[in-house]
Amino acid sequence: MDARLYVIPGSHPSYAAALMLEHKGIPFKRRDLMPVVSKGVLRAVGFPGITVPALKIDGDKVQGSRQIARELERLRPEPPLFPADAAQRAKVEEAESFGDEELQQPIRTLLWWGFKQDRSPLKSYSEGAKLGVPIDLAVKTGGPLVALSARFNEATDENARAALQKLPALLDRVDAWIEDGTLNGEQLNAADFQIAPSIALAMTLDDLRPAIENRPAGALANRVVPNYPGQMPAVLPAEWLAPPAAA
Repeated sequence: MDARLYVIPGSHPSYAAALMLEHKGIPFKRRDLMPVVSKGVLRAVGFPGITVPALKIDGDKVQGSRQIARELERLRPEPPLFPADAAQRAKVEEAESFGDEELQQPIRTLLWWGFKQDRSPLKSYSEGAKLGVPIDLAVKTGGPLVALSARFNEATDENARAALQKLPALLDRVDAWIEDGTLNGEQLNAADFQIAPSIALAMTLDDLRPAIENRPAGALANRVVPNYPGQMPAVLPAEWLAPPAAA
């Protein structure tokens, strides 16, 4: 089976796709792309969309972590990514959709807001990546790419603060799925692979890690992605992190 996975270093859905390929025992080649530049590259190699993860496998092209999960399940049913029981599968798919549609973006917004304040941590998120240029040079000259990526991800002060306020409720939902066995069971599933990289990415932010690492969600992230690359030093304003004042 010939597989090539196009990713952006540090991208949580890209990690989800890579983890699912590994779960299926499918060897793959990884191609690292620069943010923003990736959009043109994906179109140039024949993908219809401009987002990662993007997978070429046996001549077919699939984009999006959820779409990749289903293609991998079709191509290699064992070990499964989804439970055989219909009711259990529905719960896994609900959690998987949440991970894709609700959890990813707030964390992405906070990360790119952080890069707007200090782009030097970009190097740590590119650990092991092969971008075609030296990582130090990419970081040194990456100001315009950071600005564009922050704009594409709507990483304004207002949106970053709103993302931070959403995070506790999002983590509560993950913890509840862990408690009822939908996540972090004996055998990992598509929702585990979808959600854990987002939690792991959030834990690379020094501002967020203390509030996550001792939760069940933090344990899931450490199980599935124990060595997520990157570290963002504390950058969030203290007043954003302060608990709400009592009424």
